[in-house]
Amino acid sequence: MADDFKLDETGINLSETDTRDEEKDVYFTNQDYSGIKTGKKPSKAASGKKSKKGKGKKGGVASTYWFFIIVIVVSMIISVYAIFCINDIFGMTKSKSSVTVNYAQDIESPSDAIDLLADYDLITCKNFCKFYIKLASVVVGDYDVTGPFKAGVYYLNGQMGLEGMLINMMGEADTTETVRIMFPEGSTVPEIVDLLVENEVCDRASLLSVIESTDFTYSLVSDLQSKETAPYRLEGYLFPDTYDFYIGQSASSVIETFLNHGEEVITEELRTKAQQMGYSMHDVITIASIVQAEAGSEDQMKTIASVIENRLADTTNYPSLGCQSTTDYINNKVAPALSSTSAHTADYYLQYYNTNSDSTVVGLPEGPICNPGLAAIEAVLNPADTDDYFFFHDMDGNLYTAETYSEFRTLIQRYAPYLSY
Repeated sequence: MADDFKLDETGINLSETDTRDEEKDVYFTNQDYSGIKTGKKPSKAASGKKSKKGKGKKGGVASTYWFFIIVIVVSMIISVYAIFCINDIFGMTKSKSSVTVNYAQDIESPSDAIDLLADYDLITCKNFCKFYIKLASVVVGDYDVTGPFKAGVYYLNGQMGLEGMLINMMGEADTTETVRIMFPEGSTVPEIVDLLVENEVCDRASLLSVIESTDFTYSLVSDLQSKETAPYRLEGYLFPDTYDFYIGQSASSVIETFLNHGEEVITEELRTKAQQMGYSMHDVITIASIVQAEAGSEDQMKTIASVIENRLADTTNYPSLGCQSTTDYINNKVAPALSSTSAHTADYYLQYYNTNSDSTVVGLPEGPICNPGLAAIEAVLNPADTDDYFFFHDMDGNLYTAETYSEFRTLIQRYAPYLSY
């Protein structure tokens, strides 16, 4: 009994306290037990510290969200860029509106040509386009879009695609389909343009722009400038013949075809002869165009050339040429081709092309009135030897000439009384 009943220092029976449930322990003491561990963790409230439970998990989820957002945004940017790049190459959604691209010197490399297209906002991703051309030139053995790109005026649009625009700038067509066109001697610029447009070689606006503004190195036209008083700068210099063109060929290369042929036809011998006669080649072409328009056949050309040159040599007595063809050129060829946006009217041009007796134009008109053939040019340089100053045709196309006005009137009354002189 004495062994079972033990008192501690406070007077508590230790044997009883050992058998009590821990949760029902009651401590009546003033002794400090703060150093004793009970096996329980303090609550949040008791500890005064916030729990960090779940913070690592939430941070991981947020990082994952941001990762996917960045991936999506980058993917969208790459996709948009890819669309622009593909659109530059194939022109799928590009505008059909033409952009006038003009450069005065040949461009040697595709890279420089692509830079020019970018400057005109015809392409967006120029670096990709350069890469594409380099890759294509390596992969495709006979890839021919590598230049040089000929100087000139080009009417391009994005729907041509990158290769189509570069091919045009090379002076080549973007198709292999060709058309053969015969241009009669004496054709005018409006008539030549009409034939080219009707056969889908190129468009009217680009042709007229090249005719008026493009600089060419051919000796016949290198110094030829556009004049306010002449309807078409290259009238007379588009040598008439039969030509083969590509469908969709560039306007610059089309006009070069005419000029190149003319350069070959007008030999050094003919140029020397013109100098010996005191004529510039522009004078020769202008006179030849009138001879071409007035003559009913090649047999009449040298005689008509003689009459014109006799009058030019005596402008004191014969200030005007008296040729109806120069007025007909403006009224019948130029006037129908004019529009409300044209710089001048037919009446304006008549001031410089009317060579009838009531005209104030002395000597030659402002320029050629058609594109003469070689026979007319040779007739001017080798005219018949006559003293005549007048000529006319009857209803059957027969040619009559006279030295004096009275003789001229007599012949008209006999062979062409319907003419009013």
